Amino acid sequence: MDFLSLFLVDFVKQLQSPTLSFLIGGMVIAALGSELVIPEAITQIIVFMLLMKIGLTGGQAIRNSNLTEMVLPVAFAMALGILIVFIARYTLAKLPKVKTVDAIATGGLFGAVSGSTMAAALTVLDGQKMQYEAWAGALYPFMDIPALVTAIVIANIYLNKKKKKGSVADEYLSKQEYLSKQTVAAGDYPDQQDYPSTRQEYLSKQQSADNRVKIWPIVQESLQGPALSAMLLGLALGIIARPESVYKSFYDPAFRGLLSILMVVMGMEAWSRLGELRKVAQWYVVYSVVAPLLHGFIAFGLGMIAHYATGFSMGGVVVLAVIASSSSDISGPPTLRAGIPSANPSAYIGASTAVGTPIAIGVGIPLFLGLAQAIGGR
Repeated sequence: MDFLSLFLVDFVKQLQSPTLSFLIGGMVIAALGSELVIPEAITQIIVFMLLMKIGLTGGQAIRNSNLTEMVLPVAFAMALGILIVFIARYTLAKLPKVKTVDAIATGGLFGAVSGSTMAAALTVLDGQKMQYEAWAGALYPFMDIPALVTAIVIANIYLNKKKKKGSVADEYLSKQEYLSKQTVAAGDYPDQQDYPSTRQEYLSKQQSADNRVKIWPIVQESLQGPALSAMLLGLALGIIARPESVYKSFYDPAFRGLLSILMVVMGMEAWSRLGELRKVAQWYVVYSVVAPLLHGFIAFGLGMIAHYATGFSMGGVVVLAVIASSSSDISGPPTLRAGIPSANPSAYIGASTAVGTPIAIGVGIPLFLGLAQAIGGR
């Protein structure tokens, strides 16, 4: 009973934190019809500075830490990114009126990481004075990239199989129709040019028809995205350079204020995206509510394994759970649009921004933080 009461008190307390209050405030003013507009350029600068700060923090920590401590959390982060896509493939894709390719893209977006959600979690952890590894933010790319790559590969394999089945059926029908309508004299082969005359010609046609998905371009596109580029730059500078002075005088003091502005923007965007979900199956709403919490609980369990095996902190367990419950809001959408162009953006972006992100921030952060505090005895 003490465990449950402690958890509920912490959960309610986190709902009142400044970070979550600004998110809810943004949704409220958007619902009331406010005409407040924050330019996209300002939002991009804020996101860049937040991810640079997280990257610099992680880079400085990696420089001064034992890298073997990171092995298990990194492995779990990669496994989670892949697993989340398969969960969507074999749950969401099986629901009525949900297209398989849209479900896979949605899984990729939910498997990828939201930098703003991670920033919110780190701020809340700092406010609660809960210790966590400074390099925990560096788990971001290890979950983000595998999720996006897995989604694009699985979607293209699915589409290629579907295309081949359709083309074989079409080819069979067309040949039957052709033969039924044509009288072919002995020795006359009117469609002979359709068949290869040599083995080399056959192999070249097979290679040209090969629709295998190339992995490296997907990874490259993810790494070149604005979110990961900013964070990886911060990581590199934190490891190689000595950025402590600019970090303490600029990035660290501005972090909380910039995050509060971003939360208002995200709240307003979440409300505006609700309309997009009306264009697709309502199962996306159910998935967007359940999936972040399910993913977070799986990650929390894996984090606890790392906690007992390697001493991974309870704060680090919370970070792992939160980034697993988050869904990408910056680098993920453009990567998936390029990699799975046939998927419906209203489905995966609407599900992520309108429901998934508010659930991850408003429910996931206080839930996993309260759970960690209850298990760890504060």
